[in-house]
Amino acid sequence: MKKILQFLFEYKTLTRSKAYEVMINMAKGQFNDAEIASFITVFLMRSITIDELNGFRDALLELCVKTDLGTSDLVDIVGTGGDGKNSFNISTLACFIVAGTGQKVAKHGNYGASTISGASNVMEELGYRFKQDGSLLKREIDEANICFMHAPLFHPALKVVGPIRKQLGVRTFFNMLGPMVNPANPDFQLVGVYNLEMARIYNYLLQQTGKSFTIIHSLDGYDEISLTSDTKVITKEGEAIYSAIELGKKMVMPEAIYGGNSVEESAAIFLKILKGEGSWSQNAVVLANAAMALNSTNKYSNYQAAYQAAVDSLESGAAYQSFNQLIALQSSL
Repeated sequence: MKKILQFLFEYKTLTRSKAYEVMINMAKGQFNDAEIASFITVFLMRSITIDELNGFRDALLELCVKTDLGTSDLVDIVGTGGDGKNSFNISTLACFIVAGTGQKVAKHGNYGASTISGASNVMEELGYRFKQDGSLLKREIDEANICFMHAPLFHPALKVVGPIRKQLGVRTFFNMLGPMVNPANPDFQLVGVYNLEMARIYNYLLQQTGKSFTIIHSLDGYDEISLTSDTKVITKEGEAIYSAIELGKKMVMPEAIYGGNSVEESAAIFLKILKGEGSWSQNAVVLANAAMALNSTNKYSNYQAAYQAAVDSLESGAAYQSFNQLIALQSSL
């Protein structure tokens, strides 16, 4: 690692194959915490290259615990995190609204490294038990339309760096990798990114997969549709900017989507919204993200039709029922 660090300190970049090699060795525990922290820090001081990101992703996918859920007609809604906004768990809530429509969801998530409550934090707090057994996850998909995959169980490298990322407490390139290495390899993906440079990189990488994708970025810095400003939306077909009124019927103030000061607070907000007791602003933001995910499946005539399906899922209680079914399964799996 010392040679690699010296190389990087000279403002040089890694080839795809070298980046792959480093990540493989990291997963195998060949570097100590100080070396890994130093390596991560390099990419806090300069932008990551496409080759480096591809190499890291290649390694994670090679080492990944592959998961067969019986179908690839799956959606994942995931933000890169690291936007520093401390909003409530919008993407995870949107997943349950999508599941409530009957669309299968394979949610890939992790503990928050630079935020108070990541997807894994809130799911664990609400009674979900992390697992990597494909047959158990498939049962969750079959009965609740959704399963949750805690990233460190499927990616050895993420398990190794998890404590280091938490200690650093800042956004790292691992935030960028998470959405690209879902073990279930879903056909449809809604990815939220924290800046326009990341949106450009994701667009390039996801175009190569040939799959349907939608990248979203709120122009005031949120890695999701926040309705606090206009949102850039990028798909295989091109890109456009939409107003909060177009996507969610109203503008939202940042304080209206605050996520609380603890995991417990985040979980309480999560349940309140899922039960249909959220504020107008909270509901609008979750519905907009769920609608964008549904629209990305090409099963709806347009965004407005997808939005109405999301509204029906929340207001009918179908989204909450999906959640209750998932949690009830934990005692029998």
